[in-house]
Amino acid sequence: MQLSFWEKETYFGNIDILIVGSGIVGLNAALHLKNKQPQLKILVAERGLLPTGASSKNAGFACFGSPSELLEDLSHHTEEQVFGLVERRWKGLQRLRQNLGDAAIDYHRWGGYELFTDTQLDLYNACLDKLPYLNRQLQSIVGEPDIYRHADHKITQFGFKHVAHLLESTAEGQIDTGKMIMALTQKVQALGVLVLNGLEIQELHDVGTSITATTAQSINIKARAALVATNGFAQKLLPNVSVVPARAQVLITKPIKNLKLKGTFHYDCGYYYFRNIGNRVLFGGGRNLDFKTEETTELGLTELVQHKLEELLSTVILPGTPYEVEHRWSGIMGMGNQKTTIVEQVSERVSCAVRMGGMGVAIGSLVGEEGAELVLKQI
Repeated sequence: MQLSFWEKETYFGNIDILIVGSGIVGLNAALHLKNKQPQLKILVAERGLLPTGASSKNAGFACFGSPSELLEDLSHHTEEQVFGLVERRWKGLQRLRQNLGDAAIDYHRWGGYELFTDTQLDLYNACLDKLPYLNRQLQSIVGEPDIYRHADHKITQFGFKHVAHLLESTAEGQIDTGKMIMALTQKVQALGVLVLNGLEIQELHDVGTSITATTAQSINIKARAALVATNGFAQKLLPNVSVVPARAQVLITKPIKNLKLKGTFHYDCGYYYFRNIGNRVLFGGGRNLDFKTEETTELGLTELVQHKLEELLSTVILPGTPYEVEHRWSGIMGMGNQKTTIVEQVSERVSCAVRMGGMGVAIGSLVGEEGAELVLKQI
């Protein structure tokens, strides 16, 4: 791509900080940097027309962990680690709402639910047994008692079939992630941040006093420091960072008359999740059907997962209710052998803020700020 002198100077001259990735982490990093040091020239480079990973492709759950997920985490991590992460998710959600306002992101606290079938009675009983303990921990974080409670009386109200038990999370909510990214983008642009879409960073070179970036568009970029915020795609630029891509497949129905669902729902230890968007059902998950295939940075759909989603819609979620699928898509998350995020300095002038573990909506605002603070130390 050939640039004019004006374009070269205006867009690419005297850049202080290059942020790679225009998702929730990258934009929040830019927002924090501008709030801290308004004079900084910040360029956010995004290879896609829109954020490529999961920021505006996810299900929009404003959640922090279901009972079974927290019990599973406690079997692998210390109590301090598990609830420290829950606290970061909760604080991140409050920061997101504070930064953008509930109306801009279409936030609703309609509660969340975890479903248990007849074959999951042991899991349900284990969760039920630990509810008082989990609620004590959550109260110290959220400031409200009895966040988790049993809600079997709502099974018929929601119209489910083959669901034996239901646990409610009263503090869970939902957002519109398209509106979130648009609001974030407009907010940082209003502060003078350059957000350039269709600009793919292929390599970063740390030369000690600055960084240089090569792009697919043959534009060389120089900046004082760089932050990689590409989550599931991080290894393409930083091969030594421990992030495994995880594709999540999603579908949404056409409007359903008299839809009974309202809220966010977790099923099968969180591998499936669904919610209402008005009178539609958004349903995603199923990567546990074929983990290896879904460990990819390729956006796409598989018949195996899509068939399972439709089967569960017909038999469990919307039994006896006619529905039509209107649209299907996928997003790429960043996972690892631990659920902790990676916010670290990779070299003298390059840092990263990645590995959201499928909780980007909850934790992304905080992780972006933490990444920004790292960068400020480098310049």
